[in-house]
Amino acid sequence: MTSARVLSVNVGPARELAGQSELTAIDKQPVGARVRVGEYGVDDDEVGDKTHHGGVYQAVYVFAQEDLDLWTERLGRTVPHGFFGENLTTSGIDVNEALVGETWRIGTVLLEVVSVRIPCSTFALWLDSHGFDDTHWVKRFTVEGRPGPYLRVLEPGQLAAGDAIEVEHRPEHDVTVTTMFRALTTERSLLLRLAGLDRIDPEARETVHQYVERPLPTHA
Repeated sequence: MTSARVLSVNVGPARELAGQSELTAIDKQPVGARVRVGEYGVDDDEVGDKTHHGGVYQAVYVFAQEDLDLWTERLGRTVPHGFFGENLTTSGIDVNEALVGETWRIGTVLLEVVSVRIPCSTFALWLDSHGFDDTHWVKRFTVEGRPGPYLRVLEPGQLAAGDAIEVEHRPEHDVTVTTMFRALTTERSLLLRLAGLDRIDPEARETVHQYVERPLPTHA
């Protein structure tokens, strides 16, 4: 029996933060009932900035309790479930060591690891609005290299807090969530390792394509 499980399922409305006109749905709260998960995510969960968030390749965002504990220690205050904008708070599985293209069965839902969360100024503003130290937050979060994955919904269904996370398939490569994140942020040379992957989101695929097809430098 797997020890990996969902600790909470979190949803939230799209709204404005003080000092920002764009809508955000980063404010997510745990729900107690079993919820339906469809192609575009968890029922009753909204997307604020639909240009950069949401869609089938960012349907469900996952963050581990173990990583919330790390940030609780770093920030000196408890980071509650859902506070980082995650739909699923998990325990017992290193979500950042999951392979891109890995599939998980949770309840009756089948999900696939396809993308990673890239931190933005809204994330920092959210922390600041709740009294957390957001100094150089985007850089600090990026350097940590544990962003949590976005999941695509392969088979809609229902899930709830307490459900086990069963890894049904692991691809035959070694590109993890952390590797993908580093490739898209701080170590662009790692993009070459993403070039052969079929199961990544289109935006990341375009970044890989542009890197691979970039012109070689000329020398005098």
